[in-house]
This record gives sequence, C-alpha cells and structure tokens, in this order.
Amino acid sequence: MGAISRRDLLAATSAGILLPNLAGAAVNPNRKRTIRIAHLTDIHVQPERGAPKGMEASIVHAQSQVDKPDLILTGGDLIMDCFGADAARTKTQWDVFTAVMKTASLPVEHTIGNHDVWGWANPDKFAKEPRYGKAWACEVLGLEKPYRSFDRAGWHFVILDSTYPDGKGYKARLDDEQFEWLNGDLAAVPKTTPVMVVSHIPILAICSLFDGDNEKTGNWVIPGNWVHIDARRIKDLFRQHPNVKLCVSGHEHLIDQVVYNGVTYFCNGAVCGGWWAGDYHECTYGYALTDLFDDGSFENRYVPYGWKTVEN
Repeated sequence: MGAISRRDLLAATSAGILLPNLAGAAVNPNRKRTIRIAHLTDIHVQPERGAPKGMEASIVHAQSQVDKPDLILTGGDLIMDCFGADAARTKTQWDVFTAVMKTASLPVEHTIGNHDVWGWANPDKFAKEPRYGKAWACEVLGLEKPYRSFDRAGWHFVILDSTYPDGKGYKARLDDEQFEWLNGDLAAVPKTTPVMVVSHIPILAICSLFDGDNEKTGNWVIPGNWVHIDARRIKDLFRQHPNVKLCVSGHEHLIDQVVYNGVTYFCNGAVCGGWWAGDYHECTYGYALTDLFDDGSFENRYVPYGWKTVEN
C-alpha cells in the first residue's frame, strides 16, 4: 500500500472541521484528560471506489491532529462484507484491510461487526470451514475472542460482540455466555473506576428511527438487527454499575447522542460515509475523537476528514 501523498493529506486536513462538542458531564475545571481515542467505525474497506485510499486518509488525518490521539479504536464492519461472500472475496478484503492498517503508528484495539462475520448467509456452504463465522476476523485481528475487556489510563474498557446468529441472518444482542461474562466483568471493576463500553451495533440510538421508512406502518418499527434487541437487560445491568459512563457504537452510519439513566450512548458515524458512495443522510465521511478524563467525564466529537467520493 503506497503512502498517501502530501497533497491528499492537506486536502483532508483542511476539510476536517470538528462538529459541535457533545459533553458527557458538567466541566470540572480541575479535571485532566487521561486518554484521547480515535474511534474509526464502519470502514467497509474494499478494493473498489478508492476505499483503500479513503481508509488510509482517515488514519493519517486522525494521527495528524495537533492534539494527537493515544489510541485507535476500530468499531466493526472493517471490511465491506464477508457475511455473504466466498473465501476468495473475503481474503481480498482482509488483505486490503491489513495492508492499510500498517499506516497506523498508534496502538489499535479492534471491534468486530456483522459484515466481518464470514459465511453466515450461506451456512450450508461454509459452516464446516475452520474460519467460518467470527474465526476469520479474530485470526486477522489477533483476538482470542470477539469480546474482551482491558484497563488503560485509569479507565476500564469493555468491547462487546453485537452479532448474534438468527437463521441465515443476525440479531443485535449478546448471547447468554457473553452477558454473564459482562455481568462478572463489571462486578469486578472497582466502583471508582469509570467504564467505557464499545459495541458495533448501538445498545441505544435515536438515529435508528430515521434509517429507513420505519414509520410506514403507522408505528415506529426498528429492526432487531439495527439496535440491541436485548437493550433492556443491558441497561438494567448498567444501572447496577453507575461507573459505566459511556457507550460508543457505529453500524448506523449516522451520528447521535442518547442519555439514559446516567449513561451516554454515542453513535459515531462511519469512515466510509454511505459505503464509499457519498454521504449517508446527515452523515459524511468521518471518525470520532473521544476524550476521557480522570474524574470520569468525557467528550465525544465527530470529525469529517474531507474525503471526496470516487465514482468507480
């Protein structure tokens, strides 16, 4: 993968205007930021439509911030799609992703999305393959499991796996084993340690109302693979742990902020905009910068990186 040109970088940087800051708490003048995260979700990289250069531009833009991030956090749907793709197409996409990720000089933590799950649309054909399902993505990303937790900069991070099998499709939910793991993981975190939760699919999101003609029946109807269908039990669990401060997600290719029961949920747009074909509704090509502070407060803002749509 060739290096992005200085001309491309300047074009992207000049267009990278921060959208209004969405603060998660009243500002404490004595607080100190402990970590800045670049949340790059829904990259959907593919060989076509200039996507490799676009992905590279987003990474370079994030790393070129005057106030640099400390960590890149990918939000899932890293490749365009392998849910219904054959092995050759899947390999091509992961090879592109791996090549472009070499642009990243910062530490990276990955999240798996539904489009990163191989073969679930064709289980009769692929189910016996050793890399079927999430195994291929875990192999590429160096993950033992598609969900995990870790501690950094005084915060506890939880990365969830939102994609649950449903026939030849999927629902947005945690399986029972993962939910019990989450229950135990949060119980083990000191009450004074703030928690950030990452999921590909939103646990809660208002933008899902507008992602499709969801009121056509005369009632709002949101598909169970657009927002966590088990959000009720997750929010009940979070209520037992007031140190859960924020949740970030992608999936919708839209931007919103929901505050419920003291937890703030951010849907952080898409690196690929509308799948590299232009803006998607009110969302342009971008990523989020998330700042975490020592008092448990945070700020999250969406950063367009100035990508221009490539027609073919």
